[in-house]
Amino acid sequence: MADGELANNKSILVLGGGVIGLCTAYYAMQAGHKVTIVERGKPDHDSCSLGNAGMIVPSHFVPLAAPGMVTMGLKMMLDPESPFTVRPRLDADLMRWGWNFLRAANAAHVARTSPLLRDMSLLSRKSYEELSAQYGNSFGLVQKGLLMLCKSESTLSEEKHMAEKAHALGLAAEVLTPEETAALDPGIDMNIAGSVYFPQDCHLDPRRFVVALTKSLTEGGAKFLWGTDVRGWKTAEAQVQSVETSGGSLTADEYVLAGGSWFAEMARGLGLRLPLQAGKGYSLTLQTPRQLPMICSIMAEARVAVTPMGGTLRFGGTMEICGLDTTVNAARVRGIIKSIPDFMPAFTPEDFREVPVWTGLRPCSPDGLPYIGRPARYRNVAIATGHAMMGLSLGPVTGKLMADILSDRQPTLDISLLSPDRYA
Repeated sequence: MADGELANNKSILVLGGGVIGLCTAYYAMQAGHKVTIVERGKPDHDSCSLGNAGMIVPSHFVPLAAPGMVTMGLKMMLDPESPFTVRPRLDADLMRWGWNFLRAANAAHVARTSPLLRDMSLLSRKSYEELSAQYGNSFGLVQKGLLMLCKSESTLSEEKHMAEKAHALGLAAEVLTPEETAALDPGIDMNIAGSVYFPQDCHLDPRRFVVALTKSLTEGGAKFLWGTDVRGWKTAEAQVQSVETSGGSLTADEYVLAGGSWFAEMARGLGLRLPLQAGKGYSLTLQTPRQLPMICSIMAEARVAVTPMGGTLRFGGTMEICGLDTTVNAARVRGIIKSIPDFMPAFTPEDFREVPVWTGLRPCSPDGLPYIGRPARYRNVAIATGHAMMGLSLGPVTGKLMADILSDRQPTLDISLLSPDRYA
């Protein structure tokens, strides 16, 4: 880095120590900035990514707000064991979120946003490859693709259509028979009508990734303030002057809000109202599974993700819009467990009897796109949240885009669709 660049280095406070905050801090540090990460949890805190499926998915180029999602969601809400529900409550923010979701769930929105999601995912995948090479694959990156497993011919037909859309976007996708699927991953018995194989997808162990990134940041000189809550803000003339925390007043040149589902609490007093709802997900990890696949997969009808992590096997699913509530809904967990033998008959519900249930809250925007960028209201504030189920998948590319923004560089991608002010 040239001396002229060093003179422009900034002090940056990253508020939030989940995957998005850590990736932002990492790439800001790589750009030469002095970084402090402020995290409400302890050093061993459990963020919304640690227990997730660990997938990096260029195949997920369709945002959550898509045609048919509203109708499907309403049907699922009638089943207490279904993979989706919205807990009804009198809440103005929830109603605003729902109205904006309804407006976004159309074909034009998908056509407009899919190329951006594709580009972000492919850049993130490349970044994971670079990080894996740099750290000796300490977080278990496996580049063997993803299988979308379909029980019925009707679902397989829908997924074939998705494969055609992937081809139109330049992504690889193959429609496989049950026999071809079994030949690709012979370590697991599958009861399916067929599958779609996305060879560019991959997976890793999210907990090991967080550990590797935290270690790299610490060794690089970044400072962590654990167990520190945001209490308030001091602002003047379109700038933040300081943030008040449980550990005292903190100042910096730049303030990054990466608080995930807790964004509203973190930003209270700044006048920034982003439509955002927490979507609860669950996972169960078998330490000694009966069978162990080589390739991660998604059980299409059940919306259950299956990921081998070392010698363990993780099953994750559900999207429960329920506020900042991390309690376990037993019916949702039953729904996950009951669906597994339908697709993978070697497993039984008894296999999960004593398995701990992990829960995490994903920050969901109404249009299925993250919020990345600066709000017009402040010159020294940047926001990175709203990634929903794609936080791990889009972590590195988000970090790189944020490093560009914080360094006053033109971002690598056109991120105008991700503006935090798009609902202002």
